[in-house]
Amino acid sequence: MCWANRHGRIHILDPVLRTKLIVIPRDSFFSRCQGVMEGLLTRCRTLSALAACSLRHCRYIIHKCYHRAPGRGQRLVLSRMFQPQNLREDQVLSLEGRASDLTCKSQRLMLQVGLILPASPGCYHLMPYTVRAVEKLVRVIDQEMQAIGGQKINMPSLSPAELWRATSRWDLMGRELLRLRDRHGKEYCLGPTHEEAVTALVASQKKLSYKQLPLLLYQVTRKFRDEPRPRFGLLRGREFYMKDMYTFDSSSEAAQETYGLVCDAYCRLFDRLGLRWMKARADVGSIGGTMSHEFQLPVDIGEDRLVVCPSCHFSANTEILDLSQKICPDCQGPLTETKGIEVGHTFYLGTKYSSIFNALFTNAHGESLLAEMGCYGLGVTRILAAAIEVLSTEDCIRWPRLLAPYQVCVIPPKKGSKETAATEIVEKLYDDVMEAVPQLRGEVLLDDRTHLTIGNRLKDANKLGYPFVIIAGKRALEDPAHFEVWSQNTGEVVFLTKEGVMELLTGVHVV
Repeated sequence: MCWANRHGRIHILDPVLRTKLIVIPRDSFFSRCQGVMEGLLTRCRTLSALAACSLRHCRYIIHKCYHRAPGRGQRLVLSRMFQPQNLREDQVLSLEGRASDLTCKSQRLMLQVGLILPASPGCYHLMPYTVRAVEKLVRVIDQEMQAIGGQKINMPSLSPAELWRATSRWDLMGRELLRLRDRHGKEYCLGPTHEEAVTALVASQKKLSYKQLPLLLYQVTRKFRDEPRPRFGLLRGREFYMKDMYTFDSSSEAAQETYGLVCDAYCRLFDRLGLRWMKARADVGSIGGTMSHEFQLPVDIGEDRLVVCPSCHFSANTEILDLSQKICPDCQGPLTETKGIEVGHTFYLGTKYSSIFNALFTNAHGESLLAEMGCYGLGVTRILAAAIEVLSTEDCIRWPRLLAPYQVCVIPPKKGSKETAATEIVEKLYDDVMEAVPQLRGEVLLDDRTHLTIGNRLKDANKLGYPFVIIAGKRALEDPAHFEVWSQNTGEVVFLTKEGVMELLTGVHVV
């Protein structure tokens, strides 16, 4: 790949490694290398071969190879983002069709800034920013699940009816299951959960040994539920992303130990996201088992009613308590009521599913015994929407720092303004950050809509919630240049030199 800079020199770039190899004066390039370079670029396949061949044909070689994007075209720029922005209230209402559905702050904000777009009732297009945030959340989940020995798998969304009939859930789930028939008349459902499928999978492995236990299998996939009235955007939809883990143990005691292990991992996950959470005792519902807990984010829009003891931190869903009960069953203190959004659910299943599908393991004495099971869910897209619900202001999205789609937004001066000369300075800052802070590569966005004022672009940046916004204003023309840096999560605004900006951004943690 070749391009010319404004000083009349030709740059040659390795197209695979994006590494600059050679800088050649333009006249010399055409007079001495015409035809030679064309042959090199088509025949050479490796960095070393290209460098060796170039060395024979050019006396202007820069021996230091370095990684650098070739000019403005390779920077991440806002104008190229597929992201509708700044929708008016009436436009948002027309997207959803029902004004009553927009009582949820996260839904309204995500629609206004173009993070989601409705496809059909309860189903949404996730736009590029949202996909980036979901991918980051999945990475955090992977870290926590694999830290406790979880192994990631992927099971089909299409689940045969006979599996569900074996556990009687084909009828028990009722109209909540999305059902279909193939051309041969065979019945399936689009799985809202995978207890049947994973137990049948483990049961098919006839030589499962106690030495392989505990076995912790999990996946992050799309799930489907025929909600009678989907609402609140990603909080209650018909299609959603979920992390579901299934554990297999050798005894009830071991299974309950694993249960505590997974619950602790969930606690760490929500702590890392900076979310205030509650672990509440809950009903086992249609999944079954003998013990269940919900992980809830306290918020007024929540559909679950919870009771909490301020003294001993007991909490429970009102589904399992007598509503007239005002005294904590653990410490006898007074109970208070609140609302919450369920973002996680854990179940101790015992042998409910393993007995049906004959999921056995061989113990140390060679005996075949039923595995003790647990299942554990996290609503991935629901966590994202719930986090926006609890962290955001009425007008601006705020993300958990780890999940922000981009960590930094850089705003150069308006074209034609008095500060236009600072454009090159801030673009140089962008390139230097990419060079010096490798964890931020792909995390810094340049708002190149220079036909807009800095104020208008700052307003958009506030709405989208970039953790850091760097502005090249009047003080960028000082010697040394000072950049205005907004920290969105704290509201702090400071002026920093390039060195100060580098020091600040070096401490940014990215998953």
